[in-house]
Amino acid sequence: MFGLGLPEILIILVVIVVFFFGGEKISEIARGLGRFTGEFNKGKAEMEKEIEKVKKGLK
Repeated sequence: MFGLGLPEILIILVVIVVFFFGGEKISEIARGLGRFTGEFNKGKAEMEKEIEKVKKGLK
């Protein structure tokens, strides 16, 4: 893509995000993404536990 690698694309994306949202909003966005990631991982762990219970019950 125009001779751009992943690092260059990421830098461009960061500049665009800072331009549109400003420095103050970025911390809020990052905090929200962190919370989402934590909740997603909790849900994933619960699903894995349930799958293991079902597998043990079928044996």
